[in-house]
Amino acid sequence: MDELKLGVVEAQFADIIWLNEPLASRELVRLCEEKLKWKKSTTYTVLKKLCDRGIFKNVDGTVSSVISKAEYFSAQSEKIVNDSFGGSLPAFIAAFTSRKTLTDEEIAQIRSMIESAKEE
Repeated sequence: MDELKLGVVEAQFADIIWLNEPLASRELVRLCEEKLKWKKSTTYTVLKKLCDRGIFKNVDGTVSSVISKAEYFSAQSEKIVNDSFGGSLPAFIAAFTSRKTLTDEEIAQIRSMIESAKEE
């Protein structure tokens, strides 16, 4: 799971890919130069690192994701629940709701998610 963790700058880089994929590696270099002030070598170094970690791929000069942004955040959320609450989703929800009141709409959405996730 640690291989999916992104630092702050890596997350900015990942967002560029997620927002523009699939994209040519030369276009990624241009975007990183524009948005992150990176040199070409920095872009390719970080891209290779994240490809090696299984987050992105660069096939014939076309960069795309192996995991979507939603899948990435889902994995990160699962890690937080596992690491901080012993894998207990009810303990996480109890901690979360002890500081934040849920709206009726949020409660309805959560109930709907629970119904969808029930084991058959």
